Amino acid sequence: MIDAYGDGGFRLSGEWHAGSLLIVADHAQPWPVTSLADLSVESLNPVFAAGRAEVEFLLLGVGLRNAQPLRSLREALLIAGIGLEFMDTPAAAKLYNVLTSEGRRLACALIAV
Repeated sequence: MIDAYGDGGFRLSGEWHAGSLLIVADHAQPWPVTSLADLSVESLNPVFAAGRAEVEFLLLGVGLRNAQPLRSLREALLIAGIGLEFMDTPAAAKLYNVLTSEGRRLACALIAV
């Protein structure tokens, strides 16, 4: 569960994680993406490696303001059979908690704000 966000990081289950965060199969890891301009297909390799069996869709928090990711990324996810929901990071952090409590199979990529 994401307890808090802001100040350049996230608190998950009471533990502070500085910087952006990638969560795949309930495993949180640092993510080197600091802005939507840094986002690439390669930056999401752990999501693609998990595959459709583990990841129904990617929940992407793109920063303070909602913006559409690059077409190449959207197409790569489509080809892999992984859905995409993108929104500002605060909304994505809140939605992550709801969706995981429902048992949804998702990956979550959050650009720190």
